[in-house]
Amino acid sequence: MELLLAIIAGVLYSTGIYLMLRRRLAQLIIGLGLLSNGTNILILSAAGVTRGKPPLITPITTRADQFADPVPQSLILTAIVIGFGVLAFALVLAHRVHRSTGSDDIDAIGPDRV
Repeated sequence: MELLLAIIAGVLYSTGIYLMLRRRLAQLIIGLGLLSNGTNILILSAAGVTRGKPPLITPITTRADQFADPVPQSLILTAIVIGFGVLAFALVLAHRVHRSTGSDDIDAIGPDRV
């Protein structure tokens, strides 16, 4: 399962970087979203997929390796919130740039054209 998640994260990273190298703002924003999702999957696969119990206080008879680790889950939740904020800011910024320049081509954006 970790191998499949690592392959998916690699595909998302490569697609996201390819789209971020394109000349249009819309493709840059989509690439940023794919890169963010690839990072979340990478954190999950690096921590290891555990089909364990939730980390709650139970009797002493249970071992620590039977629990799911809550740290990667909290890191992914934090990364989702930060990624959503960055994407929302990038969308608003791209909309403003498109309104002021009339184009979404990155080469058309410059100090002499604004």
